Amino acid sequence: MAAGACACPGTTPFVHEAGPAVDSGPGALARLGDHVLDVHRADRSGGAVVVTDAGLRATGIVDEALAVLAAAGCPTVVVDDVPGNPTVASVEAGAKVVAHAFPGSRPVIVALGGGSALDAAKGIARLAADPSGPGLPLIAVPTTAGTGAETNGFGVLEDPARRCKVYCGDTTTTPRVALLDPLLTHGLPAGPTAATGVDALVHAVESLVSRGRSPVSEAFAAEALRRAWRWLPAACADGGDARARAEMLVAAHLAGQALTRSGLGLVHGLGHAITAHHGVVHGRALAAVLPEVVAFSLGEAPDAWARVTEVLGLPRPTALPGALADWCAAVGVVPGLDAAGLGIGPREVEALAGTAVADPVSRNAPRAGAREDLVGLVTRSLR
Repeated sequence: MAAGACACPGTTPFVHEAGPAVDSGPGALARLGDHVLDVHRADRSGGAVVVTDAGLRATGIVDEALAVLAAAGCPTVVVDDVPGNPTVASVEAGAKVVAHAFPGSRPVIVALGGGSALDAAKGIARLAADPSGPGLPLIAVPTTAGTGAETNGFGVLEDPARRCKVYCGDTTTTPRVALLDPLLTHGLPAGPTAATGVDALVHAVESLVSRGRSPVSEAFAAEALRRAWRWLPAACADGGDARARAEMLVAAHLAGQALTRSGLGLVHGLGHAITAHHGVVHGRALAAVLPEVVAFSLGEAPDAWARVTEVLGLPRPTALPGALADWCAAVGVVPGLDAAGLGIGPREVEALAGTAVADPVSRNAPRAGAREDLVGLVTRSLR
């Protein structure tokens, strides 16, 4: 190492690549047709496939999007059977719908919904395209403020046969446009609002301390953390609080921009395992282990944990596990695996630890831990 050089995030080489174009603001959905037509002109493509779920379709939001696309003269089909935890089989089925509706063509995939719809859409965009070419063009319209999945081209799917999460997509399935309309989040009940918001906060925390962090990811993550910490309690207390809803949608997007550049960590490794083994909602699975993972990790990357502490206005890093537990409980997502009502026994603990160790995101944590470490961590989370 040259004299005077130091190994720290500010001097570590990194590459910053632009993500999707962002169209943000109340009423942005009305511009969906314009964005689809822009992609058609740029890509010489035609038609659109809206990927969503039956629950969202029942709210009328899907019909609003279809009306905008119809007004733009865009032929459209709908794939609305995405499950809460999208599976490999559901993506394969969606790709067949696309191939049947638009044979030999490259329609725009419009991902409309929460993280499940956006993740499934990325898989469909990749699988329905020519394997030797880029994925189908994609526009993402999130209706929850949590996953930030509109920022990157990779989705997380469930493989029920192996009881684990798998990753799909590539850089070509990064959305061309992220359309952020906070009005689409106003009807979300307090429970899902809290669970998705916890996901955004964990993205920010893990991005700030991950092994892959850079000055750019840190900037996104710090601002995401500040906003989520301040505004999720307000959004949960009053679902009609327009400021809180808008702030949370931006917080989730910034956290997604951060994780796209830095990667995540052990909270997500364990969260993925809990969801795959027990079907728990993703945000609740994260909250179940968040305080214990943070306590386990504080001995590594002290400067990074000091940054998290500073953003949250806490006196010292050792205050983080308790403060995070209290914050999660205050929004209605109580930490601890017992609180999730899973009835996990010793055999299940071993299985969760094994799945989490094998998840690539766990290795990006400041302290990843061996399998035996995670057995102890999960056991402590049961109390």
